[in-house]
Amino acid sequence: MNTMQMKLELVAVPVSDVDRAKAFYTEKIGFHADHDHQVREGLRFVQLTPPGSACSIVIGVGITTMQPGSLEGLLMVVLDVKAVREELVKRGVAISEIDVQPWGSFAYFRDPDGNSWSLQQPRSRT
Repeated sequence: MNTMQMKLELVAVPVSDVDRAKAFYTEKIGFHADHDHQVREGLRFVQLTPPGSACSIVIGVGITTMQPGSLEGLLMVVLDVKAVREELVKRGVAISEIDVQPWGSFAYFRDPDGNSWSLQQPRSRT
């Protein structure tokens, strides 16, 4: 038994307007809204999960001390970056052209606060 098995399940994303961010992630990016709870005054917990992901993000009030828009380098692996990019463009997301590198193909976007995301289609290992 591996006692050191760990799974990343939740990443805090700092935002300035929770409702605007929730709409962006659910309506534009396609995340599922798992929870939206006003726990108490000064603490609102909104958990959102990308389709097919075991890891979610949390936005809200009283969640993190990071400045809105300061998170960089969030990466989601996709099977077909071209198809996902095309779908996001249709949904009105400002997303980069596809950047082809020896280790994979990427497309980049930011949420309304400026937190940066990338989509990666890894190179085939065959």
